Amino acid sequence: MHWQLLNFWYNANMGWSPEYILLIGSVLLFLSIIASKTSFRLGIPSLVLFIFIGMLAGSDGIGGIYFDDPQLAQTLGVIALNFILFAGGMETSFTQIRPVLWRGISLSTIGVLLTAAIIGFFASLLTELNLIEGFLLGAIVSSTDAAAVFSILKTRKVKLVKSLEPTLELESGSNDPMAYFLTIALIQVIQTSELNALQLAGSFVLEMGLGAIAGVFMGFAIVWVINKIHLEVSGLYSVLLLAFLFFTYSATHLIHGNGFLAVYIAGVVLGSKDFVQKKQLIRFYDGQAWLMQIVMFLTLGLLVFPKQLVPLIGPGFLLSAILIFVARPIGVFISLAPFRMKLNQLVFLSWVGLRGAVPIVFATYPLLARLEHAQFIFNVVFFISLTSVLLQGTTLPVVARMLGVIEKNEDNVSENKKSPV
Repeated sequence: MHWQLLNFWYNANMGWSPEYILLIGSVLLFLSIIASKTSFRLGIPSLVLFIFIGMLAGSDGIGGIYFDDPQLAQTLGVIALNFILFAGGMETSFTQIRPVLWRGISLSTIGVLLTAAIIGFFASLLTELNLIEGFLLGAIVSSTDAAAVFSILKTRKVKLVKSLEPTLELESGSNDPMAYFLTIALIQVIQTSELNALQLAGSFVLEMGLGAIAGVFMGFAIVWVINKIHLEVSGLYSVLLLAFLFFTYSATHLIHGNGFLAVYIAGVVLGSKDFVQKKQLIRFYDGQAWLMQIVMFLTLGLLVFPKQLVPLIGPGFLLSAILIFVARPIGVFISLAPFRMKLNQLVFLSWVGLRGAVPIVFATYPLLARLEHAQFIFNVVFFISLTSVLLQGTTLPVVARMLGVIEKNEDNVSENKKSPV
């Protein structure tokens, strides 16, 4: 028997009234923020708690809120991902990622492709999915969530050596577009029963190329407009930037480019240039990115039905283990083989392949495409993402110290000793 105390507005008005939505939304946001504070102390990734709050509020939880709208979840996810990629790009300077540019590109292309292929092969062996459907599952879970990684490292006061941070930042910003491309392409292959490798390769080059060009062009255009427009109200600069953000994604998508890549690159261009109110805007969009992450995880927590996850515990754990201990390491070691990185850094990069909310958002695409095993794929992806963040996220600082990839800064050490605790 679900707790339905807060559903009286829904029943009385035969729908979700604005007051009901605002009340539930504010309560869930408040609980998420309190949970994040608690998670920082316990060393548990806050993103996990956001999902659990959404699940508790859902139809199988004590909240009893029935939510089964993949279209709305996907729309919110796409909007949230735009904010997250743009904010991440603005906090990334091109001068920092230039030395590791080809490492990040190799990780986000070859690494993603290898991860998707390995997971796809094992998924076809261990589940009811055929090989192409298995590859689709692999493509969906192939992208990493650096936002989760860096939020954990920052809260635990762990700073990585210089070459690792920009590599992770670049990989996370550029592997979501790759995973998105593979997901959409494989859905089309399943629907049409036609696989044309040459056509897929051409589509990839075109989509990524247009996305990169659009991102660079829009980045410089945004900087020029912001510096020339001279708005009387300072608060309008964030609104102006928001308009450019959504225009960059949607316009690039309309010309068949990768909108996610365009948004990230535009953010990197802004992060590398000086413009009016840069610090304030970066701070503002960092906060918006956090809000979007909370909203996204809560929504996806509401969308999942925990009862459906129980039969997936066996194959879910097996695929999670294969992803963490086999697929991700193979992808990292092979894609970075030409760069002669240290073994401890390669092992750490293999371990920090956290799967966040992005794979769960991508898992809504098969649902909307009405594929035969879409619900099964969504539930498996959700299970993999959850176990990945729980296992890898919780142990991340410990693994970083064990592998010796933490930057030793004597100034920070002495400063920490002087500051009161």
